[in-house]
Amino acid sequence: MASRLSSDTVAEAVVRVSGMLEHVFTSIQQTCEQTATLLAHISGQGRRPTSADLAQLQPLLREQLSREAELISGTGFIAEPGLLSDVPAWLEWWQTRADGEVQPMLLDLDPDTSAFSDYTSWDWFALPRTTGQRAVSGPYVDYLCSDEYSLTLAAPVVVDGAFAGVAAADVYLRHFEAGVGPALRRIEGPAFLVNPRGRVTASNTATQLAGSLVRDLDAAAARGEVVLHPCEAIPLVLVTAARASSVQ
Repeated sequence: MASRLSSDTVAEAVVRVSGMLEHVFTSIQQTCEQTATLLAHISGQGRRPTSADLAQLQPLLREQLSREAELISGTGFIAEPGLLSDVPAWLEWWQTRADGEVQPMLLDLDPDTSAFSDYTSWDWFALPRTTGQRAVSGPYVDYLCSDEYSLTLAAPVVVDGAFAGVAAADVYLRHFEAGVGPALRRIEGPAFLVNPRGRVTASNTATQLAGSLVRDLDAAAARGEVVLHPCEAIPLVLVTAARASSVQ
């Protein structure tokens, strides 16, 4: 009975995590599609896009923030440097303030200034750019946007076979933990979620706090110490103990 209960609660946790984040990726996919359509249309006119062109995404981004106010705190398109003809880099990014108002995020993207924000090295940009796949990065303190612990979900935008940038959305860690925490706590023994970098995104044990880094999980699984449960198409893995003390 205990084994069946454990199996069921693990499966329920995987479904909960997958469903919650697939909901976010649905909005991101909308941004991908509208951005790709816009850029392809501009290319068909025989010119390069400008930052002003990306303003056409604003109604969609504002609508997403209004519709998903309980989950998504910021969303937008981040351009590959050199994509636009008028600026070296650009974020068409909108976010919800503490008072509920939606506003654009303004950053210094001039590489010749000391305040320049180079976003290309962040996982949420680098991973989709390198792998061509969706990514979940963090949690990290989001100094660019909110100064809150956040997760960033991102997917590549590809136009005519070329990488154009990423569509992304921020989820506050406290909202993510509130959504998946009850399902994790129902699992018998230690359990936690990790992203492809081995960063813990949520946990039911104080020995593996969100934000901590876990290494060599594949080796631990091969030794029979832990069990790895992929979260369907979401790039997160649920780690549970093969024995009660295995991942403590």
